[in-house]
Amino acid sequence: MLSFSQLLWLFCSQIFILLSQCTYVKDLKSSCNTCKQIADNFSKGLDRTKKQNFGGGNTAWEERALSKYETSEIRLVEILENLCDSSSFECNHMVEEHEDHFETWWFKRQKKHPDLYNWFCIDTIKVCCSKGTFGPDCNACVGGSERPCHGNGVCDGDGTRGGNGGCNCDHGYKGEFCLDCIDGYFSEIRNDTFSLCTECHASCKTCTGLTNEDCEECKTGWGEDDEGTCLDVNECLNDPPLCKEDQYCLNTDGSFSCKGCDKVCSGCTGAGPDKCQSCAPGYQDTEGTCTDVNECEQPDAVCTAENQECVNNKGSYICICASRYEEQDGVCVKIPEPEENEEVAETVKHPEEHEDL
Repeated sequence: MLSFSQLLWLFCSQIFILLSQCTYVKDLKSSCNTCKQIADNFSKGLDRTKKQNFGGGNTAWEERALSKYETSEIRLVEILENLCDSSSFECNHMVEEHEDHFETWWFKRQKKHPDLYNWFCIDTIKVCCSKGTFGPDCNACVGGSERPCHGNGVCDGDGTRGGNGGCNCDHGYKGEFCLDCIDGYFSEIRNDTFSLCTECHASCKTCTGLTNEDCEECKTGWGEDDEGTCLDVNECLNDPPLCKEDQYCLNTDGSFSCKGCDKVCSGCTGAGPDKCQSCAPGYQDTEGTCTDVNECEQPDAVCTAENQECVNNKGSYICICASRYEEQDGVCVKIPEPEENEEVAETVKHPEEHEDL
């Protein structure tokens, strides 16, 4: 029997192997992407240098003496120097490592193999595969290389030396071959090599056709009537209510939402001051709409302290000191007139004169 330390070592070893395999697969896919980018940039370089020449004063002599610029080593070097960004280590490393292959293709293989990507990335350094194939041996993807995943998904590792060839199905499809339909879709056309999954009506969880009469099972929030048609359930008719007292219920297809009542309402059935069940304090019902109560116009005064005035606001009121009065210690006192202020100041300045008087 293995000891705990041996079991732990075995477990860690398996984890390390799995992580290494994942990294290896990722590196294989990355290498192919890098190679494809190099081939694309090489093609752009060919276009960019198509109308150039040696750059000297006598182009005709240079082409006779040094061979044509079109197939010259000088043009090749100019293209190679611009294949990668300076910050891309993987790209620059691949170009440097396989520079001799570029020279071979440029001088010896270009006419017979005009597609650099196929010759270099697939056939020569073997980091990519043809479209519709995957893995070290470029095996056909599930569903065949012509239509991987039967046209309803993406083959894992498609076009690279990595991946497992399995299908990542498009939305609406499922299964190993992406021929089956997920819930909410039905198979409009289906044979051994082709499937067309079409979305069901919004009310259907599963269905056999496009309408709400074709549902096999209704979605949550929908209910089946006597004829088997899926119809919206109006949750707003639920008893007890599903929303809070200061909210109203808004029904939607297959669901509902709770919305806040207008601030003038105490309970409501919908949006706005005309949908109140009753009016909030400070508001009154005016022909079915809650409007502000002007407390300042009530028969009985609400501001009863001396020298106060009432100011109405929405849903309430405030009491302030009347004009030419100010609040001091909770009492409205008169603000002294300018002449009174001068007399008070004079009294403070010459108190003996006022005492004689």
